[in-house]
Amino acid sequence: MMKTTILLLSIMCFSHLAIARSAAPENAELYFISPTDGETVQNPVTIRFGLRNMGVAPAGTDIENTGHHHLLIDTDLPDLDKPVPSDKNHMHFGKGQTETSIHLEPGKHTLQLLLGDHTHIPHRPPLISGKITITVKQ
Repeated sequence: MMKTTILLLSIMCFSHLAIARSAAPENAELYFISPTDGETVQNPVTIRFGLRNMGVAPAGTDIENTGHHHLLIDTDLPDLDKPVPSDKNHMHFGKGQTETSIHLEPGKHTLQLLLGDHTHIPHRPPLISGKITITVKQ
């Protein structure tokens, strides 16, 4: 009984601390400048990120209508209510970079962009590019 009471009190006291998602303009758009869907490329693969009606700012910089890029490689979207994971399939560009050159194994790969706010959490509504497929040649 005591544990249940403590749990309920904790939930009531700390529910306001739930992670809040930053707002994004309805007309904002995230996209790939290059490569394009279906393109065959070679290593290193240069990827350029495009963003309309919002700005880019480094992670940790809390400025309205800004965010930073995350590149998703060969994976589905993560939980949009939590910070974007950081692993080999979720690359963070927290310094505000708008392009990168990476090495990918030869073959087909999917790429997708996801914009995160100053705490790496996707905006509301989330800014997600279309998923593209590229082929890396030997």
